[in-house]
Amino acid sequence: MPGFWSKGLTVGPRGPGFVAQPETVLTDEASLLAELSEDLRVEPLAGEDDLVAQGAPLLRLRNPAGTVLAAPMAGRVGHLDLGPGNRLRRITLFAEAAGGRHRHALPGEGDAAALRGLLQGAGLWGGFRSRPFGRMPGTEEAPAAIFVMALDSRPGAPDPREAIRGAEEAFARGLAALKLLAPGHVFLCRGEGPFLAGEDDPELRVLECRSLHPWGLAGFQIHHHFPAAIGRPVWDIAAEEVAAIGELLATGLLRPTRLVSVTGDGLRDPRLLRCQPWADLRGLAQGHLRPGQSVILSGSVLEGRESRWLRPGDRQATVARPALPAARSHWFLRALKGASRPLPLIPTAAVEHALGGALPAMAFLRALSAGDSEAAARLGALSFLAEDMALADYVTCAEPRLSALLGGLLARIEAEEAA
Repeated sequence: MPGFWSKGLTVGPRGPGFVAQPETVLTDEASLLAELSEDLRVEPLAGEDDLVAQGAPLLRLRNPAGTVLAAPMAGRVGHLDLGPGNRLRRITLFAEAAGGRHRHALPGEGDAAALRGLLQGAGLWGGFRSRPFGRMPGTEEAPAAIFVMALDSRPGAPDPREAIRGAEEAFARGLAALKLLAPGHVFLCRGEGPFLAGEDDPELRVLECRSLHPWGLAGFQIHHHFPAAIGRPVWDIAAEEVAAIGELLATGLLRPTRLVSVTGDGLRDPRLLRCQPWADLRGLAQGHLRPGQSVILSGSVLEGRESRWLRPGDRQATVARPALPAARSHWFLRALKGASRPLPLIPTAAVEHALGGALPAMAFLRALSAGDSEAAARLGALSFLAEDMALADYVTCAEPRLSALLGGLLARIEAEEAA
């Protein structure tokens, strides 16, 4: 399609733009809070006041059965809050270096089943997301393809190339390991620039594109190159997670940090950091806040959610000024607005760019608005997640939000498939 890759938008800062090397900051606390919509049922492998090693199995999930969550740092379990049926609400660790690091037993090379067992038992299985629906893959699920994202076009996102700098050999080893899980169908998505380690493998399919948003999101790459479908799951994984797999296979140890950017108009200067998963975002922003009120989002300014803790999968945080309260209007005007129909979506070039030119924008958005799951699936909805609509939400200011409409539509399709 002529001009296909030129469609997209640049929203906000392109990245922190640091010249200096990233600073390593390990916060004193790390915590995982389950989302209200999550049914995260677990078997605790450590109790309150237990000392745990970094990388040690901390919680065993019931779904997918046998997978674990690993301790993000050496520390002591301070809080473990479980609801009925061992549903996780919150787990918090306090840093304590005496916990050390946990070393995992390594399988033999070339054994796909053993590799699956290692990743599930070491806590790295959660680095994969399976589409449709964006869940952690089942323990026996076989992907039709795996997309490795060495590209991130979200505003303020850290450069994945920087995330794997110094770990090029581990990244190449991780790429080779992925071929055991999806033979012949591993895609490496990267931006313009020098070659990455391991991409000279003839069995690897390298996709190079410009860093316009939303093309740095896995959903758009998957939709264009290898659409997901019911019965044909497609996984995506961040480049740094692939390097972590390579390091685990070489040493038996889990990577202790991830590269995270902290940006936003509530910050005096942007920061590029290496911190542990589940890090305390207040600790990452401390000493760099502008005077006045601010809120901290885990994620970018487009799709981030207010949180004190770095959520699993997020590689950036945004310190934003809180929105000013809207002026009070007369009760009759509010009643009229509440009773009115949703505002129509106006076809504009901005809407086309917000969806990257990847699909018929207005037809897709109309299908979402109407709740037409068949039309939406036919146009490509099964390759996307709610977060992929964040730029379209930003451009259209639609109410209800398009991301919420897509999330609800996917949940309905998933429930119908499970019935």
